[in-house]
Amino acid sequence: MDDVTQQFLSNNQTTVDLTIALLLGALIGLQRGWKARDRKSGERIAGIRTYALIGLLGGIAALLAKELTVWAWPAILFSMVAVTLVPYRRRLEETRNFSITGIVGLVLTFCFGSVAVAIDPVPAATAAVATAILLDNKTEIHALIRKLRARELDAGLKLLLITVVMLPLLPNQPMGPGDLLNPYEIWWMVVLIASVSFVGYFAIRMAGAAKGILFTSLFAGLSSSTALTLHFARQSREAPELSPQFASGILIACGTMFPRILIYCLLINRELLPALVTPVIAMTLSLYLPALVIWHMNRGSLAVEQPRLNQNPLDLKTALAFGVLLTLILLVGEALKGWFGNTGIYFLAATSAVADVDAITLSLTRMSQGSITLETAVLGIIIASAVNNLVKTGLAGGIGTRALGLRVAVPMLLSMVAGLAAIWLG
Repeated sequence: MDDVTQQFLSNNQTTVDLTIALLLGALIGLQRGWKARDRKSGERIAGIRTYALIGLLGGIAALLAKELTVWAWPAILFSMVAVTLVPYRRRLEETRNFSITGIVGLVLTFCFGSVAVAIDPVPAATAAVATAILLDNKTEIHALIRKLRARELDAGLKLLLITVVMLPLLPNQPMGPGDLLNPYEIWWMVVLIASVSFVGYFAIRMAGAAKGILFTSLFAGLSSSTALTLHFARQSREAPELSPQFASGILIACGTMFPRILIYCLLINRELLPALVTPVIAMTLSLYLPALVIWHMNRGSLAVEQPRLNQNPLDLKTALAFGVLLTLILLVGEALKGWFGNTGIYFLAATSAVADVDAITLSLTRMSQGSITLETAVLGIIIASAVNNLVKTGLAGGIGTRALGLRVAVPMLLSMVAGLAAIWLG
């Protein structure tokens, strides 16, 4: 920005702010006017001109409150609301539409204009854009609510509970044996796992399997790749001819575990990433590429049921159990490290991953900040990931068809070899 422009803005800041207030009102008015564009002139209560003027009125009210009296702003706001209530009441008598969204939008537009002039145009513009988007997506929002189940709404509220309410209350300091346990960090890892599961669960629920088996499998891997493996294995018994597509779905879901690991490390201990990224990419590609090849060779019309992820992704009992599991792994891992060295860590990684790979992954990532070396953590994570995928390979072969088991087993073994080779060569 040159000196002439800066000087102009400095000398005309009030004019600039009032112009912004006008434009913010026009932005919201554009959306409201678009919705009512088919109505005749005079049938619309408020359109782009009215909203633009209300935004400007909010800015002028803020100036008057600053220069004349603080009572100017509420007096103008109440007068504006009183005037708009007249046509809205008449419309209510004709249409029996009890929505107050229009009135709320007018009041918000007035407030945006005031904020732009009296405080800062940036938050006013941000709020105005968010408001316009919210108003414009009425149909989509209502459709989303209709899709929502009671237990899923409950899950969303529980995510807020464990994040916004419980997390800040926990002490953020080391305690326990050897100052190994930090309640805040442990619960933060619980929140992280719950959030990732939440995203995967609702991606499948809202988009549905109609998006394709690869899309479904990708996001099922965020929520529960084990649940998807069991579901597709059972379906392969009912429809053996679809085993190739089911195999590609299982490989995609299991491969999604590895990008999740990188996300955990990025958020907990970034120093792990340089050593972990190569084996993780190698293991991911060893599953994704065969999955895409199998899918491409057997592509065609395919309709499968959605994976039955019946477990509430944010059940509080599950969250508490996961927190206890994290604590136990941290304690046992430290004890095994003291007794058997790195061998104890690798044994813990292999045995605990039979049931759950996230807990051991987060625990090793946390321990890599002090009690174990980065190299030990990386190898432990790769061992845990490989063991967990081999368990799912056994589920696919034991519950599903023999063809499904073979198509899943070969890439899984290659993935394990690729990960260990990447560490050895690195």
